[in-house]
Amino acid sequence: MASLVEKRLLKSLSSFFLLVLLFSDTVYSSRKTLDQRKPCKHFSFYFHDILYDGDNVANATSAAIVSPPGLGNFKFGKFVIFDGPITMDKNYLSEPLARAQGFYFYDMKTDFNSWFCYTLVFNSTEHKGTLNIMGADLMMEPTRDLSVVGGTGDFFMARGIATFVTDLFQGARYFRVKMDIKLYECY
Repeated sequence: MASLVEKRLLKSLSSFFLLVLLFSDTVYSSRKTLDQRKPCKHFSFYFHDILYDGDNVANATSAAIVSPPGLGNFKFGKFVIFDGPITMDKNYLSEPLARAQGFYFYDMKTDFNSWFCYTLVFNSTEHKGTLNIMGADLMMEPTRDLSVVGGTGDFFMARGIATFVTDLFQGARYFRVKMDIKLYECY
């Protein structure tokens, strides 16, 4: 009787381990591989920033919260919060398809460099949800890559790269950046 119970137990354990092995192989073989040459989604947008200067309340999309004087010629320590339109073309007055909401601050004493952290908030017929972007903006470089670190809605848990190209710069008052966003993880 004991050997019959032992045989059934051995058979049950063997079946269990076989199933575990089978399913672990299935899970492993179905993992996504990232192809850096082919993004799953690709967008090009324009970010517009009009810094508040005391006279442009109606048009301002950003405001300097901290701007310490005397720390050099590269705006070191300046902290700016923004809520600016994202458009498909270069025209600031075009219908926005999203809003960029977040902040940037200047973090280098020897050159113009800033660090961005913001969310693209989409609420249009084409897209719903958010994309979260952060990283260093080395302003003197012709192109800069920032990380897409997540999202919600149509962009649930998305990851990728947002490439910045300064399209227009009018001093401290206005700048326009072209954002080329490539998502490599889409669910």
